[in-house]
Amino acid sequence: MEYAHIKHGFPPVYDEKSRMLILGSLPSVKSREQQFFYGHPQNRFWKVLAAVTGNALPESVQEKREFLLQNRIALYDTIYECDIAGSSDASIRNVVPTDLAPILRTAEIAAVFTNGAASARTYKKYHLPVTGITAVPLPSTSPANAAWSLERLINVWGDALGKYI
Repeated sequence: MEYAHIKHGFPPVYDEKSRMLILGSLPSVKSREQQFFYGHPQNRFWKVLAAVTGNALPESVQEKREFLLQNRIALYDTIYECDIAGSSDASIRNVVPTDLAPILRTAEIAAVFTNGAASARTYKKYHLPVTGITAVPLPSTSPANAAWSLERLINVWGDALGKYI
């Protein structure tokens, strides 16, 4: 397994109206190529959020950014820098966490959600002691999480995010 040292490479999405913060672990290879979140075409993140919010599926990076802000969703990752093999969360080591302080200073975040187990573990280890905000762990929208159907993801994510939308 060949490791690469990765730095996040693009900023979070948020503004003063953001009320919920969704955190992934680290951008995938495809997301790093596109310089935006959840860029792999098989990742179900955007389909899940579109269904949960009742909006059309955003396609371009600009549409995705506007979609997040219009729905008062802040989006970032828990890891700013690490060693990783490809896009495998299981291979992550030597973590440097992201700085969530600018988001939390700017927006009145009512809830924090983590997308997948790696994000949940990283948040609990590095961010919870700093923020004091318990995150709600959600099942990963990654195509690697094949045990979860799109419908099942939409139901669970909808239940969790519903009162904040």
